[in-house]
Amino acid sequence: MERTVGSLIGLRIEATDGDAGKVEDVFFDDESWNVRYLVLKTNDWISGSKVLIAPVALQADCGLTGIFRVNLTLDQIRHSPGIDTDKPVSRQQEIELYGHYDWKGYWDSGFYAEGYESVVAGLPKEGKWLGADLHLRSTRYVSGFHVHGTDGELGYIYDFIIDDRSWEAPNLIVCTSALPEGKKVLVGVEHIMYMRWSDAEVYLSESKAEIEENAVFEPSAFSGASGI
Repeated sequence: MERTVGSLIGLRIEATDGDAGKVEDVFFDDESWNVRYLVLKTNDWISGSKVLIAPVALQADCGLTGIFRVNLTLDQIRHSPGIDTDKPVSRQQEIELYGHYDWKGYWDSGFYAEGYESVVAGLPKEGKWLGADLHLRSTRYVSGFHVHGTDGELGYIYDFIIDDRSWEAPNLIVCTSALPEGKKVLVGVEHIMYMRWSDAEVYLSESKAEIEENAVFEPSAFSGASGI
């Protein structure tokens, strides 16, 4: 089912033995445009911290009833490796996270061939994963980025469309402040030429006129649609 990221924010995440907390954010890969993690703000009685939940932990019918059910216990979530979601997530942190939950690393299908412990033992002592400049981005951080066509600025990122089965993010929802009535249109991520992160800007391969012809975002077509 295709839905907006905004519709996921605030949904409950339920462990196998109780309510764990709510979705606070989503992390995606800015190269593949795959959703990598839901950010769970845990209930205060668990730890009151933020932890990352990979889609592999979600049950197939997740979100259809306003609840994400995960195949994790509250104790597993309570002892999840600490991660500051306001800072870049390193590959070493991901390795520790996947090792804690015994998940298979998405970054390399053969990653665990030699065992998790041998991989961790091979990490540089200074705690950095050499050659691993990750492309994990927060949807909250990217929302509001200025969007430019080939002939000038046309608006800003309002939200994202994701598929909650494949966990791909095929479209941006762009509020076209430079076009009539500030309408919202869908822009395929394949049209993104590059993003200037330090300036919060996105540059597309389409002109304003071409973007104006794109499909208009219709909230009714997406589950629980809303802005982030």
